This record gives sequence, C-alpha cells and structure tokens, in this order.
Amino acid sequence: MLIALAAAALAMPAQAQSPADDAAAMHAKVDGLIARMTLEEKIGQLEVLGDDYGKLDDLARAGKLSATNGVLNDRDVAKYTRHLQDMAMQSRLKIPLLFEGDVAHGYYTIMPVPLAMAATWDTALTTQVHRQAALEATASGVSWTFSPMLDIARDPRWGRIVEGAGEDPYLGAAMAIAQMKGFQGDDLSRPDTMMATAKHFAGYGAAQAGRDYNSADIPPRQFRDIYLPPFKAVADAGIGAVMAAFTAIDGVPATASRKLLTGTLRDDWHWPGLLVSDYDAIPELVTHGVAATPADAAAMALHAGIEMDLHSGIYLEQLPALVRSGAVPMAEIDAAVRHVLEAKWKLGLFADPYRYGDEAKEHDPALRAQSRAVARRAATESMVLLRNQGVLPLRKAGRIAVIGPMATATRDLEGQMPAAGDPARVVTMLAGVREAVAGKAQVSYAKGVDVTGDDVSGIADAVSAAKASDVAILVLGESVGMIGEGNSRAAIDLPGQQLALAKAVVATGTPVVAVIVSGRPLALPWLADHAQGLVYAWLGGDEAGHALGDLLFGDADFSGHLPVTMARALGQVPLSYDHLPTGRPGDQHSIYTSRYVDLPNTPLYPFGYGLSYTSFRYGEPRLDSATLGPGGTLHVTTRVTNTGTRAGAAVVQLYVHDEVASVSPPVRQLKGFERIALQPGESRDVGFTLTPADLAFTRRDMSWGTEPGRYTLYVGGDSTATRSAAFTLSPARR
Repeated sequence: MLIALAAAALAMPAQAQSPADDAAAMHAKVDGLIARMTLEEKIGQLEVLGDDYGKLDDLARAGKLSATNGVLNDRDVAKYTRHLQDMAMQSRLKIPLLFEGDVAHGYYTIMPVPLAMAATWDTALTTQVHRQAALEATASGVSWTFSPMLDIARDPRWGRIVEGAGEDPYLGAAMAIAQMKGFQGDDLSRPDTMMATAKHFAGYGAAQAGRDYNSADIPPRQFRDIYLPPFKAVADAGIGAVMAAFTAIDGVPATASRKLLTGTLRDDWHWPGLLVSDYDAIPELVTHGVAATPADAAAMALHAGIEMDLHSGIYLEQLPALVRSGAVPMAEIDAAVRHVLEAKWKLGLFADPYRYGDEAKEHDPALRAQSRAVARRAATESMVLLRNQGVLPLRKAGRIAVIGPMATATRDLEGQMPAAGDPARVVTMLAGVREAVAGKAQVSYAKGVDVTGDDVSGIADAVSAAKASDVAILVLGESVGMIGEGNSRAAIDLPGQQLALAKAVVATGTPVVAVIVSGRPLALPWLADHAQGLVYAWLGGDEAGHALGDLLFGDADFSGHLPVTMARALGQVPLSYDHLPTGRPGDQHSIYTSRYVDLPNTPLYPFGYGLSYTSFRYGEPRLDSATLGPGGTLHVTTRVTNTGTRAGAAVVQLYVHDEVASVSPPVRQLKGFERIALQPGESRDVGFTLTPADLAFTRRDMSWGTEPGRYTLYVGGDSTATRSAAFTLSPARR
C-alpha cells in the first residue's frame, strides 16, 4: 500500500489550483519521495557541494547532490546549470538541483553594496534593485541566493559591515524585507524569482574586536532586542531560507545551538523554511572545541537543526554510518529532507526543473539597460553629503582637478562578492566627472598616492594639479581587499598616505571636495574640519561614476542619510545612537562623568544624518491622542516643508524614548521613517502609526512585552531630532 501511494504521489500534477490544494500536493509529493529514497539519496539532499568537491556529474546522476554553485564567473553559468540539471534528471528519482550563490547586490549589473542601499532609506528602490538582480540571476539558472545579510553591525572594524544595513534593528528589518521581496516576489514558483536566505543567524555582526569569525559576547537581553528582530521580521514575512552564523555566542557556536536554531526559529517563531550552514561551518565545530570528531560535528549540527551542509561534504561522508549505528535517528534525516524538498517544490522545480535559465533573456539588451538605469538611481540616492561650505554644487566651467587613488578604481567600486560583474563595465569616478562636464570644463587627473603604502612621490603632481585648478575633487578610500568577508581592519582611518595627500591638496588654498569610497564608516575628523565639501560615496557599483557626476554638478540632489554612526576615532567604538543612559552622563568639563579626557562623546556624524542642496523644516509632532491603549493605535503627524530653492527628498525619521522602565531604556530608538520628495516651498504632512507592539522589549524578568508609562517621541532628519511630543501607554488589560 505504501509503495502504491508513493507511486501515485510521484505521478501527481506539479501544480494545484488553490493554496490549500497546492500544499496538499506538495506534502503528497514529498511524502512519496521520502518513502522511496534510500538513506544515501536522503543524505545527498542535505548537501550543497561546490565544483571543487569533484565528480559532481556522478553525484547528481546518483541522486546524491542537492545543490551546487550557480554563481561562477569563470564559465557560462546558464550552460553549466543546465548541464548539471541534465545529470540530476538521469537519477533514479529525478529530484532537481538548486543552484545557489551570493547575489548580494546585483548579478550581471552590479548595484551599490547593501550598506550603501541602507543609506537610501528607500525600501521601494531597494526592492527594485534586488528585483533586477533576480531577473538577471534566474536567467542564468540561479534559483537560490545567500542574501540578504541581516547582521546588526556596530563595529566598523568588521569587514562585513558592508553587507548589511548598519547599526539599527528597525532600519535593518525594513531593508531586509525590501531585499527579500525583490528576490522572492509574491510567488516563488515564477521562473524569474529566487529563494532568499537570511544570514547569519545570529549575532555574527557582534564579533569581538571587529575581527571576522571571532566569537561574540552578547548579553541575552541585547541579543533579543537588537540582533534578533530583523530575522524575526523576515521569518514572519516568509523568507525561504536561513543561514546559521559561524559565531559562538556565550560559548556555543550557532551551528550547534539547538536552542537557537530549533528552539527560537522553529518552535517559537514557527518558521517553516530551509536552514543551511555557512561555508564549512559544520566541520569547524571541531576547531571550536565542541565536537571531538567530524562525525560528532555532523550529528551535533543536524540535531541542532542544520538541514543542509554548505560545501564541506561532511553529511555525505559521516551521516550514513551514524544513522546505521543508531547514533542519529532516521527521523532527524527525514525532517531535514522534507524541508529541502518542500523548498524545491515552492520554487516550481518539480513542475519544470529547467524553469531557471533563459539564454536569450540572459543577454537581453533591454534588461541590461533597465538594470543600468536602476543602478544609477540607486547609486545617486545612496551617496551622503556630510559637509558643504558653499562649494557644492560645482560649476560646469573652468578647470577641475580630480585627485586620488580611488578616482580610477573599477573593481573596488563593485564591492564584495560581485557575482557575475565585470570591472570593465564600471564607470569610474573620474569618468563620471568628465562625462558630466564634457565640452564645458577642463578636467585633469593626478593619483597622488596609492591606497596603501608609504610612497608620497606623487603628491607633488597632485599639488600642482590643484594649484592650476578652480576646484579639486579628492577621491580617497579603501580598496576592495580591505572590506568584506575576512577583511577586518584594526584601524578605521584612511589607509596609507591618503591623509597626507589630502592635507597637501587642502594647503594649496584651492577649494576641495573630498569623496570617500569605502565599505565602512571611516573616522575622518580632519577632512570634516578642513575640506569645503565631504561626500560619502560608499561602493556604488557599475554606475557610481555617473551618480557622482550627477550629484557634484547639481543635476541630481543629495538625499542619502547615514545608516551608521560615524565615530571621530576608533577609541569611541562601539558607538551607536541608541545607547543606554548612565547615572553619570558625560560632561567634558566634569571629571566624575562618563567621558573621554581627549575627545567629545558625540560622534563625528550621527545616525540618520545627511545634507541636501535644499533645506527642510520639521514641524512639531501632532498626536491624535495623549494615550495609547492596549490593542490601540497612536497616529503621529508632522508637517515637513522644503524651505530651500530647489526640489529635494527628505528622510523623515521618528524616534521614541521610554522615560521609565524596569530596565534602563535606550536614549531613543527608531520606530518609523518615510522618504518624501518636495518642491521648493512645498509642505506635506507625514504620518506614522504606533501600536503597543512597537514599544515591546525584553523586560527585567526576560519576558517580552510592554510596560505602561510615559514616552517621548521625536521627529526630524536624523537621530538628534529635537521636535518632540509625549504620550502615555496604558496598562494592558487583565
């Protein structure tokens, strides 16, 4: 009877007519397959093996491979993925393969890095950016991306800060959902959507000393209030996969934490998706010192909840003997296989194993042009104007010197893991400036110094170029080898002799606009005091140069706002706007207070900060009630006016402070934002809605919920906003 039911399930139509029917069909299909699979075939479904593992064709034909690389820049990806799917279709059960990869900020067309996208505070644009990435990647056969990265990062030394949305859980959750929507759309079974992965669950961004792969020491309350909320948000929103972190938290590596992976993710959040390890993280449990042997590591990770091993092959090599010996229950294998097969069903792969991959679409010039247009807009919105002493926008006339090692950078502007990007397609900062003023101004170039190293022999040429010009655009920053995974820095200032170059150019007396190309918030106190203009350009992707040209010469307006706090010096780190108060608040002139003797406590630039070519006035917040009751809503409205002479976009931000709580509350927390475009003189009411759930936190007894009392809210253009109003949260009904 069981075999007959299994055969009937395998013959069922791939798609059903309603969600309920589709779920029933999925479960029948998966049940039927699991009933027919051998142990080795089941374990094969738990492996994501790279092309360096060897004999992938043989493994695919034997039904012992579940997924492999889909992002490879050394081959024709569409042909490669189709070939391996052909091999899988020769297997006994014809279970299709997943093709994965890091499609983090574009695929063929490289968009601004995620930290730069967070600086747009534009969730709709962020969705569009990742929609374009999905269109391009799926045309090459890629069905699964290891993105978005949701790690809250408050230490700029950590190289992977570039992959996330910065320091704030509210902004991080909003950007993560926007990315997920871009990848997954409304229907994962469509051939132009792909499964997204929330990584790294959880706390990886708190690596001690900002050193990648290091352990993390996060107090349990902070872990729940700061590091988990973005993951909870995308779990609720329906993300398809989650990747566990490398990190050990309180001595337990996430890869081995059943409390975190099964307890929180499965039992508490009821999340039904696919859980994958990070790259080689399972065998690294031995190095962590919590597993004695690879076999122990495999059993420990599977029991914790890791359903797919990424890259190492440890499940394929260790689990068969563990199951046969009784050390690993078959029920754990079956539960893991079920989630893998369900993910493949949801992607529509059982309906059509070849649905991902369209060589004609892969090279469609219309798609490429559309992606370039989105990339240019994204780069334009991401750049942040930090200082303008009347020098910007620049005139398209006279003589302009472009100086600095990052002015001609190409690969560096692509950022970390640029998928199928090509540095030859990157518009450099120098090219963008030249194109913006073509036929109207003379542009000279001098490198001055390298990004790193001590050679200063080129500074003389840079000084001569600046002296001979009406303005100098100084393009400085970090090379790609200094940011991203494995590239932590012990310092957060400009590397090499770039500051010496800046000082020499500024000393000429020629007005200077400094443009910083970087994947982390650097400490730039000297430039903040001496450059007439200071622009944070991040790593803007293929269209970074065009975006910079548009902005510097006023063809577009700056509208980016910082998603991170910028420190004055490394000694202030970690530094975030939502810090806790202290019994002795800092006073630079009082010794027994929380202060530095050699530096103000305040950041160089606060979270949420960004200038424009126009100006905005924020009205006092108006509340529809002085009380927020249980199950109720509080509507907050503020009038925003463009008080300048040109159109611009404001990022209106709402912050809340709990005046008295059972645990010391943050000085303020972001609870809403909206990006609006206004014409000169135009005013608009911007509204926010608060509910009691928005005010929940981990209370003194470690329960999650709210506490009645008085709250103050603030509205404005950054985290130092002063326009305020007060309300009271009523006690919950008993």
